Amino acid sequence: MPLTQPASRKLAHSRVVTCQGYQRDDGLWDIEGRIVDTKPYRFQNRDRGGWIEADEALHDISIRLTVNLDLEVIDVDAAIDYSPYNYCKSVSMVARNLVGLKIAPGWTQKSKLAMGANRGCTHLTELLGPVATTAIQTISSAKSRLGQSKARRSSSNAFLDSCHTYASDSPVVKLHWPEHYTGGDQG
Repeated sequence: MPLTQPASRKLAHSRVVTCQGYQRDDGLWDIEGRIVDTKPYRFQNRDRGGWIEADEALHDISIRLTVNLDLEVIDVDAAIDYSPYNYCKSVSMVARNLVGLKIAPGWTQKSKLAMGANRGCTHLTELLGPVATTAIQTISSAKSRLGQSKARRSSSNAFLDSCHTYASDSPVVKLHWPEHYTGGDQG
């Protein structure tokens, strides 16, 4: 069901976040995220030659996490192709601080600390949430295809009580992970 009809309005900003997961030939996984911000109008910007044109990227920022099957970050590459300030591009190396972290409960807090607040990039840090979700979805699917029932059980534990559908008393948990079901016996 689509959203309801909005009030009369005019577009002021667009943000597109794209994430993709890739299985590498060496057994590792590349999880890539990209964020692109645009405005539908031209505006002044000193660092970009005087102007940023309508629909030209204000931000075009990418990150690649290389992870193993256990979701441990093995390598990181980050790029800031477009930003409103030239100085922004100098922070892409701070993402290397993610190497060694594991995408697991606590990832958000640990990754924010690793990205260094005022020594990092807000947009790269924001991108780590959807990149982590993409990594989990990419790798849990792969583990399922590999027939790793132990991995299936541990991945269900990671999601247990994380939302309405995965609540330990939900019909979804009862059907797919009955060993974790805590609700009553419902018809």
